[in-house]
Amino acid sequence: MTSNSRRAGGGTLFTEPVLVVHQKARLVETANEFGVFDRHGRPLGAVVEVGQSFFRKLLRVLTKYDKYLTHKFEVRDVGGSVVLKVTRPAKMLKSRFVVTRADGTPIGEVIQENVFGRIRFAFVAGERPLGGIDAENWRAWNFSITDSSGTEVARVTKTFAGVLKEAFTTADNYVVEVYRQLAEPLASMVVASALTIDTALKQDETD
Repeated sequence: MTSNSRRAGGGTLFTEPVLVVHQKARLVETANEFGVFDRHGRPLGAVVEVGQSFFRKLLRVLTKYDKYLTHKFEVRDVGGSVVLKVTRPAKMLKSRFVVTRADGTPIGEVIQENVFGRIRFAFVAGERPLGGIDAENWRAWNFSITDSSGTEVARVTKTFAGVLKEAFTTADNYVVEVYRQLAEPLASMVVASALTIDTALKQDETD
């Protein structure tokens, strides 16, 4: 499918055609934190892990057990207001993510469907399928995001020709390219999937 990545953006997490997700570097990583920018390097918001106690941070530094426990994240706009909350309950093999509004109103879930082969996630709201994520090439970071009809509506990659390279000089970036303005709740599920992909696949790749 030909993308419409040159369409004008609205300056928010939900209206920009290209989101660049940058994982902030730490000497010792005890919590996840991502900056989110438009293709020109202008900040749009952030994703911050919350609710990490001192014990949990210590567990993360000393062991690999923390990745099996519950993780909670807040998606914040450029002003710092929470626009989405994402919770990954404790897991064994497969990940599941619960996406809500800031006030806790349910939006949907992102559910890992398989463990071996090309990893797939399904978007579900109530019992209604909304679409999903297909990892076309896990190591190259090529992910196709589709709606309920199977039509590709967005793509996640490590590189994108329209991104200002001078603004993003490290390798800890990936790009979410949204082809058209999406309706809710799919729009929120696509934004949440940027976090989902990094947490479920990149972090857990040593399982």
